[in-house]
Amino acid sequence: MPTRVALVLGSGGARGYAHIGAIQVLKERGYEIAGISGTSMGALVGGLEASGKLDAYTDWVTGLGPRDVLRLMDASPFGAGAIKLERVLGRMSEILDGARIEELPIPFTAIATDLGARREVWFTSGPVDVAIRASVAIPGAITPIMVNGRLLVDGAVLNPVPVDAVAGVEADFTLAVSLSGWTPRDFNASPAKTSSEASPPAEWLEHFRRSTAGIFTNDWVAGVLARFGGGRADEPPEPPRPYEPAPAGLGIPEVANLAIETMGGLITRYRLAALPPDVLVTIPNDAAKSLEFHRAAELIELGRAKTEEALDAAFGATDLAGNELDGAEGPRELTS
Repeated sequence: MPTRVALVLGSGGARGYAHIGAIQVLKERGYEIAGISGTSMGALVGGLEASGKLDAYTDWVTGLGPRDVLRLMDASPFGAGAIKLERVLGRMSEILDGARIEELPIPFTAIATDLGARREVWFTSGPVDVAIRASVAIPGAITPIMVNGRLLVDGAVLNPVPVDAVAGVEADFTLAVSLSGWTPRDFNASPAKTSSEASPPAEWLEHFRRSTAGIFTNDWVAGVLARFGGGRADEPPEPPRPYEPAPAGLGIPEVANLAIETMGGLITRYRLAALPPDVLVTIPNDAAKSLEFHRAAELIELGRAKTEEALDAAFGATDLAGNELDGAEGPRELTS
């Protein structure tokens, strides 16, 4: 019998395309996916895989360019979110073709958050597309929806990588894909104690360089550096004021995403410590911004590479028949 894996797919916007690569690698190596849980983009990719429709979705998204994605975004400037996303989700619904969770060939759970009750909601039955739509509603970015009297938003608010949702799946091991991989500078053990007094320009600029790395665009960072110390030689730097306004062009969706990703990364760290998967695939949180949905092809490849690394570290670079892959020494014992 094939080795069975319980698959957990985390939240992270466009980085969720990496989940497609992870699934491809599992199948190529002969694993049987025994059950799937997913939050946000993890719910979308997981629901499509459980329905047997992921290939059709992959063919569609890998053909989208930046302009195509922009046209598919439904701006909602006066609603509860900046984007409705109905065109994208409408295409997803067409692909799913009325699939229901309880009838899927692979058990599937989609995670959302009930804002009124302040609790997780696990969708284990009903239309797959509705469950996914609830799970992907990033607060401030994608409009929430009402389902049976519940005001539902992205499951990442409470459970970014829902390992607990596959606890009942009969599997040989659990593999989780986290899209909020942290770097050594993330989540320091102690708070930063500082003064609200304006810092000297050199100190201010150095902290700015460190804190904005990988978060804001290079052009915006360069503009700020020029304004406060890196401009033309004949122009003296502008001294920092007691505080600066938020950067121009940083809208509500971007701020909401940064806040959710900051909270989600810390929540993920603690929840995985309490209930660790057997194999953890970690996608760097700076691999792509949450709404860069035009980068599907490269993110799928990143997911493939990171999944291969994680499986090789756990089992050695072999397929299920024991054949060595890429000249590795052979399988190693799995450690959780």
